[in-house]
Amino acid sequence: MSATWAWLLLACGVAFATKLSGYLVPARWLEGPRVRAVSAAATIGLLASLVVVNTFADGTRLAIDARLGALLVALVALRLRVPFLAVVVLGAVAAATLRWAAGA
Repeated sequence: MSATWAWLLLACGVAFATKLSGYLVPARWLEGPRVRAVSAAATIGLLASLVVVNTFADGTRLAIDARLGALLVALVALRLRVPFLAVVVLGAVAAATLRWAAGA
């Protein structure tokens, strides 16, 4: 067995053990207000970091392109309380329009 397969199997084992340990935690530990606040904050932080990375990252470098314009259009639509499906469509249309304009 090569070293790559050994590391892969180790990573799979660690992931499985981590998931299994979640089931072993007593429910009363997870019902406290502090745990709820931390989990809510972690969710928001992870989502925000995903949006930033997917907007500005291009491989290993930063990029300012149509994705930024699409994000700005989506943010404006969210502030105007447009339904979420329309926000997604508006962002996609903005990205497509900006990419078309850049190529033309």
